Amino acid sequence: MTTYQNPTPTVDVIIELADRPGTVVLIERKHTPVGWALPGGFVDRGEWVADAGVREAKEETGLDVELTELFHVYSDPARDARQHTMSTVFLARAAGAPVGSDDAAAAGVFALDALPPLVFDHATILADYVAYRATGRRPPPRR
Repeated sequence: MTTYQNPTPTVDVIIELADRPGTVVLIERKHTPVGWALPGGFVDRGEWVADAGVREAKEETGLDVELTELFHVYSDPARDARQHTMSTVFLARAAGAPVGSDDAAAAGVFALDALPPLVFDHATILADYVAYRATGRRPPPRR
């Protein structure tokens, strides 16, 4: 029997709040690696990737999000020191105040020009998002 060691699918969600343009919702992780991150997590077996994005956003921030765009896929084998993951990143809209829950010790709203230090490759993802909002061009595929 062949044993495969494929990347694990994950999702991350860039949540834009309707009443706070120029900001994003971040969560402070409870578990290693600790620090600030985009809401997201692992896709469950049998789950659509978009459904995982909505579920993870709700679990970690308490917000009901509407996915508005499929932004990009990030698959750098070193993006997560725990294991090779491949993240599908969505843009989403929500209203209300985020509250940290589930795997999140806290949740907050941050201006895009005043982000805290971020874990994983989330600084790259948000830099790509800022450039996309300024130019309308998505990031190119990376290797």
